[in-house]
Amino acid sequence: MLKVYGSIRTRTFRVIWTAEELGISFEHIPTDPKAGESRTPEFLLKNPYGKVPVIDDDGFLLFESAAICTYLADKFPEKQLTPKAYTQDRAIFDQWLSFIITELEQGLWTIAKHTFALPETKRIAQMREIGQWEFARAAKALNTGLKDRSFLVGERFTVADILAGNCLIWAIRSEVPLGYPRLEDYLERLQQRPAFQKATQRRDRPH
Repeated sequence: MLKVYGSIRTRTFRVIWTAEELGISFEHIPTDPKAGESRTPEFLLKNPYGKVPVIDDDGFLLFESAAICTYLADKFPEKQLTPKAYTQDRAIFDQWLSFIITELEQGLWTIAKHTFALPETKRIAQMREIGQWEFARAAKALNTGLKDRSFLVGERFTVADILAGNCLIWAIRSEVPLGYPRLEDYLERLQQRPAFQKATQRRDRPH
């Protein structure tokens, strides 16, 4: 069975959401980076950088959320969460995936690093303002690129929407405004998906 290592509060949520969209069975193994659980010698054999998420697919280890989500979706082409290879839609899909990872989430990661992720001696309070500025620029581009479509790639929901939606949720939780009604409507549409709602019901530890 597929094993998913990570915390629901991290980018691991993208993997869990993807798995729920695909309807595949998996075991979520809570791994809390803040508690040092991703820095143990055992975990570092799974990801030498000590970050989550990581999957173990019958012995095949893979880290980095975008790579994991794409890999899982490609295994089940009938679900159409990734466009076919060598098509223009696949090129657009890759374009948005790259944009989300390198641009949209970077401002949010800047804020997170200088709020809790970095050692206190390495944090700079002013970086929050810079992170908000970075995100605002990227959000403007996302808003323009989305146009009047329901989803990023044609009219079909894909992994690109999972990553984009997760970033928009991340922004809201970081008290960073999305800035555009279109993006708010887009996120609301994504959150209404049954697979999203199933993913949000999962917890890192039993209560």
